[in-house]
Amino acid sequence: MMLIEETAVPQSALPLAQFRAHLRLGTGFADDGIQDPVLESFLRAAMAAIEARTGKVLIRRAFSWTLTRWRDPAVQALPVAPVTQITRLVLRDRGEGEEVIAPDFYTLETDMQRPVIRPKGAVLPYIPSGGTAEIVFDAGYADNWGGLPADLAQAVLLLAAHYYEYREETALGDGCMPFGVTALIERYRTVRLFAGGRA
Repeated sequence: MMLIEETAVPQSALPLAQFRAHLRLGTGFADDGIQDPVLESFLRAAMAAIEARTGKVLIRRAFSWTLTRWRDPAVQALPVAPVTQITRLVLRDRGEGEEVIAPDFYTLETDMQRPVIRPKGAVLPYIPSGGTAEIVFDAGYADNWGGLPADLAQAVLLLAAHYYEYREETALGDGCMPFGVTALIERYRTVRLFAGGRA
């Protein structure tokens, strides 16, 4: 399985002004636009870390997901949430021949934790042996920063500030995330009840 981000978060959707204000309050950061590219990089890193930890996409953008088989031909969970629409489903055989599946044959069940694609008939279209299915979809809470849940937006600012404060630190352990950030994102983490079970 391979998930690819087809479109990036535009710079206009990033809260650079809020982040500058946040840093000034905490560290006496100067009001200096010269550091905007640096701040942008920390914001993007914080967003990526929180999206990876929660499985939730913050700013809406397009993704493609390629898989070699359905986990269950009657329902397939998507790898991130919230998914707003499926724009394309393509089956490819071993020789790269492709078949675009019409939306009449499947439906998206939106869910804030685990959106799924279901067949409108009995099963999802058969993936050829040695072939793949590619699902192209849009996912994310909002098109801009103002539309995000307040706790997720605050978590990004806190984590980006943490990265900024400790940018020279090399001794932090793998997966280090400040407690305040962990507490803010905890309710968004997807719970998997059975290892290897339906997902």
